[in-house]
Amino acid sequence: MTNAATLQITDAQREQFREEGYFILERALPDTSVQTLRDECQRFIDRTNAEMDRQGVDVLGINHRDNRYFIPHPSQESPAIHEILFSDVFAAICHATLGDDAWVYWEQYVVKAAEIGMKFSWHQDSAFGQAAPHKPYVSCWCALDDVSEENGTVYVLPYSRAGTREVVPHVKEEGTNDLVGYSGDDQGEIVEIPSGGIAVFSSTNLHRSGVNTTDQMRRVYLAQFSGELIQNKDGSGPFGRAEPFLQGGRRVA
Repeated sequence: MTNAATLQITDAQREQFREEGYFILERALPDTSVQTLRDECQRFIDRTNAEMDRQGVDVLGINHRDNRYFIPHPSQESPAIHEILFSDVFAAICHATLGDDAWVYWEQYVVKAAEIGMKFSWHQDSAFGQAAPHKPYVSCWCALDDVSEENGTVYVLPYSRAGTREVVPHVKEEGTNDLVGYSGDDQGEIVEIPSGGIAVFSSTNLHRSGVNTTDQMRRVYLAQFSGELIQNKDGSGPFGRAEPFLQGGRRVA
């Protein structure tokens, strides 16, 4: 297992990110970090289910009980996750993709339940939220379980095949509340990596995920970083976390 201190990102990976919008790190997070993220994940799932109970619903936004969960900003309540979010692993990724300056933009758990975990349609991360137009940020899709076609891994669509590296219009899909930004025939490039691996992609890269057909959960921790402070559409201030991480190539958090 590659540890935080020795994580190396090659020139070829940097070039692939610039030209196609993504690259893959087969092993990046230490085993201890993966286990911590797994242990905390269930606590946040239980809390989401409790809120559904309180409201008398089985769907809360794009969370579907015992099916699919998107749980934002767990590090704000978990010092252990906070330490991982601000670790050398993500500093190295940010430096390779964004440059010398980086801010924490967003983070969340993305979980698909065993056997019935739903798909998630083609989309670009920059199409979500109420942010003003911004430079692309970077998404770190961290596998907490071995991921494959069978358990609903992510697929990425290279810029050269998508035909664009710009944000495209998205349409809300009835029944799932997904925002869909691509309806072509290209199935994309499948990401099959072991736990601890990270798919690194631009916020303008189109990506999707399949259905979990296995008898185990498929858990992912998603950490996103921007190279600038991203503003609200209404100009009221920064959008998202807006927490400084790198300044002049050095960690400030």
